[in-house]
Amino acid sequence: MTPELRVLWEDWADRALPLPSYETPGAAGADLRANLPEPDRASGVTLAPMERRIVPTGIRVEIPAGYEMQVRPRSGLALKHGITLPNTPGTIDSDYRGPLGVALINLGAEPYTVQHGDRIAQMIVAPVVQVRFAVVEHLSETARGSGGFGSTGKR
Repeated sequence: MTPELRVLWEDWADRALPLPSYETPGAAGADLRANLPEPDRASGVTLAPMERRIVPTGIRVEIPAGYEMQVRPRSGLALKHGITLPNTPGTIDSDYRGPLGVALINLGAEPYTVQHGDRIAQMIVAPVVQVRFAVVEHLSETARGSGGFGSTGKR
């Protein structure tokens, strides 16, 4: 059975904009759109180089228990304009009911304007497993052992 993500429009939101949607049948992520408050809709919001800002989507969501929502950058915005997420992937927990905003950062050299209705990120809903924690005296041995960053060599 396909999980259901319940969506609630913010009172101020432009309901003419599409809800998150999968653009192709094989898409893993559904696109999230900028849904700007009325005063910003005509002009958009501009991010200066290295500026961070939360861009509203105009929705709240109810994620099914046992799932999370991951918010990820759109590769085209990142490659062409340097627009990405400073905390990628961003995690939305199933018990969060507040406004869904997307934290964007402009890593590009030029200001970038997010227009009302632009696709600004993608969301993936994935199952979550919570573990229990146990303090032990020893960990099992592996071939890698305690080798950390770069320990597997450069290829």
